[in-house]
Amino acid sequence: MIIVMHNDATEAQIDAVVKRVREQGLDVNISRGTERTVIGAIGDERRLDQELIESLPGVEQALHIVKPYKIVAREWHKADTVIDIRGIPLGGRQVQVISGPCSVETPEQMALSAAAVKAAGCRLMRGGAFKPRTSPYTFQGAGFDGLDMFRKAADKENLPIVTELMDVRQLQTFMDYKVDVIQIGTRNMQNFDLLKEVGKVNVPVILKRGMSATVSEWLMAAEYIAAGGNHDIIFCERGIRTFETAYRNVLDVTAIPVLKKETHLPVIVDPSHAGGKAWMVAALSRAAVAAGADGLLVEMHPNPCEAWCDADQALNPGELIKLMGELRGIASVIGREIL
Repeated sequence: MIIVMHNDATEAQIDAVVKRVREQGLDVNISRGTERTVIGAIGDERRLDQELIESLPGVEQALHIVKPYKIVAREWHKADTVIDIRGIPLGGRQVQVISGPCSVETPEQMALSAAAVKAAGCRLMRGGAFKPRTSPYTFQGAGFDGLDMFRKAADKENLPIVTELMDVRQLQTFMDYKVDVIQIGTRNMQNFDLLKEVGKVNVPVILKRGMSATVSEWLMAAEYIAAGGNHDIIFCERGIRTFETAYRNVLDVTAIPVLKKETHLPVIVDPSHAGGKAWMVAALSRAAVAAGADGLLVEMHPNPCEAWCDADQALNPGELIKLMGELRGIASVIGREIL
């Protein structure tokens, strides 16, 4: 059972609900979000009377949730969640395009990237200071120096930053640099210790789908974050591993409507990692927006042929501008907008 407390519920009221649940032999998980506190009753929910729980002071509603993921489920939260990122809404009517280079390389490269992202009309910037690579001999990112370069370049253009967190030991530095959105990459989707830690901070989290993860496993990974109190979670479909070798990954467009049915949280798509080639990005982006994605994570480099990482899949600034125009047309047809 999920027990949702009113925004103004007192600690005494929360404690009274917890006590009542435990008296029935169930354990509890208290998730304290920025807007509301959610109490999860763990055990044989048949012992709890829904009407009795809802009559307790401070309780907004109590619901029996059948699915193993509770807080991220649409069952208790019918309306789409809109996440505020420095005044920019992700979810709802607007579609957001988050763009920038795969990796942070130099101050000059990041300054040019930020200017190009802004000129194209994108409202958030992506960039990797820490890069998980298949080979230990390839570029692993500029680290904390890269984070500093990224912050300075993005601040000049007033762009919130999105960057990947790979290790719990880096989290405090991310907070010090005021990273606007923390990205949990594909390889860390089921790094449960990392998920628990980002569940404790008040920063939106993009959770990328694992290479071979089912939708259910993906939702349960998000539940780890939500259970810690951080309810600002964004799902990112980036393609899954199959038998196909003609492209980097198989973009699972079907996952978009499935997630929209299962969860109230926003869903975005990374067409760059799905196709692995720049010439595929526009088509996959158009398909994602048409299928209902709330945003895109698009790689753009001021000079792709000189990129230190994933050069084949990066758009150049002109291609990004062209893509944004196409996406605005698709968004308007389905009753959405890209500002």
